[in-house]
Amino acid sequence: MLDLSVYLILGPDVPNPVDLVRKATAGGVGLIQWRDKGASTADQVAAVRALVAATSVPILVNDRADVAVAAGAAGVHVGHGDLTPHEARMIVGDRAIVGLTIHSLEEAAAADGAPIDYGSVGGVFETTSKHNPNPPIGLDGFTAIAERLRAAHRMPICAIAGITTDRARTLAKAGADGVAVMSAITKADDPEAAAATLRRAVEEGRR
Repeated sequence: MLDLSVYLILGPDVPNPVDLVRKATAGGVGLIQWRDKGASTADQVAAVRALVAATSVPILVNDRADVAVAAGAAGVHVGHGDLTPHEARMIVGDRAIVGLTIHSLEEAAAADGAPIDYGSVGGVFETTSKHNPNPPIGLDGFTAIAERLRAAHRMPICAIAGITTDRARTLAKAGADGVAVMSAITKADDPEAAAATLRRAVEEGRR
């Protein structure tokens, strides 16, 4: 069972990714995604292998299914303009995790029948962690997309973009299985404490 309660996304801008991952997982991060759009394949494989060796929490690779396989990662995450879920599944195999970013009801409908294990819905709120040309979908947008996804898939769904502790709690109340975060942990003075606070908020929202 995937644990999307607190899903950490990080990349080469983090000074010490292995140290950060160890602290974040100690605080309750249950899934990690490595996102690097610029490094060479060899550098990405080395970076992901280091993370895999550092934690028992599943490590996913953004887009690069080949890197995921070569580095022994748990799977891949794809989005608009990346490999399709079917293409990714062909590369990583049936036992690997395949996640998909979904921005709209149209994309949710297009995901019907896709071989995915979870959906990442957003951007829900404004964020400075990643450029997003589309306006935030807000809480109502998240809820509508999550309901559409669950009509076709039995899988966990997380919310992404602009996540704070209060928003994590609210999203969990609205049906999110968890939240995907970047700067909320990567830029925190105490990543372990930040992860623990987010996890508590999600758990409180579920009650």
